[in-house]
Amino acid sequence: MTSPSVAAQLAALPQMPLDRLWSLWDQHFPRRPMRVTRRYLESRLAYRLQEVAYGGLPKVIKTQLADCGERLSKIKVGRGGEVRLMPGTVLIREWDAREYRVTVTADGLYELDGQQYKSLSAAAKAITGTHWSGPAFFGWKKGRR
Repeated sequence: MTSPSVAAQLAALPQMPLDRLWSLWDQHFPRRPMRVTRRYLESRLAYRLQEVAYGGLPKVIKTQLADCGERLSKIKVGRGGEVRLMPGTVLIREWDAREYRVTVTADGLYELDGQQYKSLSAAAKAITGTHWSGPAFFGWKKGRR
């Protein structure tokens, strides 16, 4: 049996019972949101179904959209103390008498010993075995740039 087309899956969402929507949510997301409307569930599931079928937005586009939203929004919340480093930048840190080199990749990931990490904090955890703020671990705390 073949799975229904993406269009058919999207068209079915508004008629789907709420318990079925939550079941579908649980298949695609790690946790349930608090205080949501049915419309929110349907829209997030519709996006996710298309993302699975056709692929998500490239990281560079997501970053550009986030930057645009941050710049133009009247609500100024920021995205935290995110460190933005140019691709090719190499961060060097000595830990337990060993020198570690983390390279910023073209797609915004951090490469350490051939392994790629989504954040500096994840790379720092791989080095130390415990949670660290990546910017703090590599000496990039706010105000020290």
